[in-house]
Amino acid sequence: MPIPPNLNYDMWLGSTPYVYYTEKRVHPQNNYDRPGWLRCDAYCCGMITGWGAHHVDTAHWGMDTEYTGPIEVEGRAEYPKSGLWNVHGEFDVYAKYANGVSMHISSRHPNGVRFEGTEGWIFVTRGPEQVTASDPTSGGPSSPLQAGDPKILQAAIPAEGVHLYESPEQHLNWLECIRSRRQPVAPVEVSHRSCSACLVSYIAMKLGRKLTWNPRKEVFVGDDQANGMLSRPQRKPYGTNYVLL
Repeated sequence: MPIPPNLNYDMWLGSTPYVYYTEKRVHPQNNYDRPGWLRCDAYCCGMITGWGAHHVDTAHWGMDTEYTGPIEVEGRAEYPKSGLWNVHGEFDVYAKYANGVSMHISSRHPNGVRFEGTEGWIFVTRGPEQVTASDPTSGGPSSPLQAGDPKILQAAIPAEGVHLYESPEQHLNWLECIRSRRQPVAPVEVSHRSCSACLVSYIAMKLGRKLTWNPRKEVFVGDDQANGMLSRPQRKPYGTNYVLL
């Protein structure tokens, strides 16, 4: 298949190994369907990173683990047996954190994040019903305002209390922080930790067994095979291959 004249394919490949061009590997030329690179693990690790980076970011915030990562991860996934697209299909990941909180990521769950505690749950997603919570009397779904204690909702936050970062629009927040040099609502380290938790999960899914992760050193404990998957062959311009250490 010829490379379209509007695409610098060598630049598009970047540091990944050279492979032949096909539209199914890159993106459609005539519509905005989901691009093929999302389904090729040379460029994307599937929905564990696609939606995962968004939802793990929220989960880490609620779990107070924004600057660390899991200590144990176990994953299972289904993979295509043939064809160009090779990222996972249905999957399940179980992760444990040092603070005792466990996280379950699954393609079978509704699209969002559900926090479960001893006294109820709260579910956060995107769309008209962005937040729902368990009703304290019935245990069923309710709006957070109805589920919460009215006294708490009406009380003023004390100066020493938790004051959340105000960011009504993420793109504007990013531009304002470029000008002010203030940290954005999602600093780069927080974003890195969200992505790295997804990639650690991806490696656990590929190996199909439980892994122990050191979030401080960012290496797997006593597992050379898993650590060998933390980097990939990198390509210099014009097709020269080297390994990034």
